[in-house]
Amino acid sequence: FSMAVATGRAQVQQEPSAETAEGTEISINCSHPNIQISDFILWYRLLPGQGPELLVSGHKGIKALSDPPGRLSVAADRRSSVLWLARPRRGNAAVYYCAV
Repeated sequence: FSMAVATGRAQVQQEPSAETAEGTEISINCSHPNIQISDFILWYRLLPGQGPELLVSGHKGIKALSDPPGRLSVAADRRSSVLWLARPRRGNAAVYYCAV
């Protein structure tokens, strides 16, 4: 699954897919090279048969997630971000995607 979202000026790029074993941490990367100073980075999760769920939004630095456990890290230049999931469970299997 790959997604490029154009919101006027911002475009994001993600790796096509990533897999991990249950309980094994995983990092999902997103590139957004044209991000503007006022833009927020949004990470969504799409579970099978459900609508998109906003997991976390961030502007800079690191933000913790409680469900699922993990964190969002935004690069210092804000041109990329990483969603890190600490202990993925089978129930967390989903499409994860970022938007700006």
